[in-house]
Amino acid sequence: MLNTWISNQFLGMDDPGMVSMFEALMASGLRGFLGCPAVVYEDALVDFFENASVRNGVVFSTVGGQIVEISEKLFAESFELPVDGLGDLSEMPKDAIFHARSIVSLSGEPINLSGRKNQMKMPYRLLCDIVAKAISAKAGSFNAITVEKLSLMTAVVCGVKMNWAKFLFGVLKKMVTAKSKQAKGFAIQIILLLATFPTVELGESSAFPASKILSKKTVLRFVSLNDRDGAEEVTGAAKQKASLKEENCC
Repeated sequence: MLNTWISNQFLGMDDPGMVSMFEALMASGLRGFLGCPAVVYEDALVDFFENASVRNGVVFSTVGGQIVEISEKLFAESFELPVDGLGDLSEMPKDAIFHARSIVSLSGEPINLSGRKNQMKMPYRLLCDIVAKAISAKAGSFNAITVEKLSLMTAVVCGVKMNWAKFLFGVLKKMVTAKSKQAKGFAIQIILLLATFPTVELGESSAFPASKILSKKTVLRFVSLNDRDGAEEVTGAAKQKASLKEENCC
């Protein structure tokens, strides 16, 4: 999971593209959700997920023997999330998605929906990771472009109004639904929600790993790693092409 601490620190960066991307992210209504304190209570989280279930659209669990009840309303109010707009990614306008495919593209041509994120400009490669890890909380490879990732990115870069409360609470419900393939995430956000229950003892805290908190330092590291990976992929593709030519000549 990536704890994306969205703050004004990013607006003073020397990279206009990164600044523009972060401005769009802040304007999307996700700032409260992505800017939570970087402290985690591991025992409380384990308790929460082991005992959680969904009943009548509400998430119930017990933590330290105390019952907690998390409704969509509590979820929305805790993170000051927008409650108007699209609540389902399937409702995303196709023309907006097509527009976003060009905005984020490195070449200027609409990116391929079955491609990889190195088709994108660097700020949008980072945004792709943010929507995958911190918003949709998916497990697995983060290099592939998917319709879900692109739809979430479209909401941000094209300013499409989203009912983030409904969408994100839906992700939380999937996390605690038996047999769901949804990865467990939202660690920091769940801790903040549990802290609203005065009878719940959270136990001993620990600092969230600094490497997983988005800061100017981790943004620069992300750019460095992605530049290197992109160069290696291009070199690898060139070698493969040359090898195929040699095989065809013989």
